[in-house]
Amino acid sequence: MNVELYSVERRARVHAALGDPARLAIVDTLTLGDASPGEIARALDLPTNLVAHHVNVLHDAGLLTRVRSEGDRRRTYLRLEPGTLACLAAPALPPVPRVVFVCTHNSARSQLAAAIWTDQADIPAASAGTHPAARVHPRAVAVARRHGLHLDPAGTAHVTDVVHDTDLVVAVCDNAHEGLTQGVRQRLHWSVPAPADTDAAFEATFAELAGRIERLAPVVAPVR
Repeated sequence: MNVELYSVERRARVHAALGDPARLAIVDTLTLGDASPGEIARALDLPTNLVAHHVNVLHDAGLLTRVRSEGDRRRTYLRLEPGTLACLAAPALPPVPRVVFVCTHNSARSQLAAAIWTDQADIPAASAGTHPAARVHPRAVAVARRHGLHLDPAGTAHVTDVVHDTDLVVAVCDNAHEGLTQGVRQRLHWSVPAPADTDAAFEATFAELAGRIERLAPVVAPVR
């Protein structure tokens, strides 16, 4: 079995173990401190035999361990395994030297994404278009300015002049996703609609891109 498949299967077992409300409540109880099965039964008002069953399921999934009390050796405490919970996160992407955001005209979505990324992450970013416009959309410049970011109004570029083989390319529109050439190492696609020509629409696009970048940035590592 390859490592990636093993990781997915392991995460699936952990998700399954957490799929019962009582087991999730037990994990919540152990998040900040250890407890005996009896203490958990009293805290959650559950029968001790049911707690024992749930503890076995959580133990088999690697979510907790049992340790003997140093005081009363007959007593067992349950300890949460934080590393197992951490495995629920999506696996990290391979290290990259740069992230390039691509849309059709390189006039709004890709420009905003690159600016947001630069503000939030340590890895360099750039933007490009499959059919770049002559200028960045004025509303994109304005919404960036409202959020303390800067866009060069004349700074559009074509993908062939920007993208390198080692870049992580993120297509932030459907047309770019479908129109990227075979030579571009596209990795990710975000289906972000083109904003209507209103300030509210550009604010909504900015918010969506910011949310996606917040989720992506922690799993992208820089090249060391």
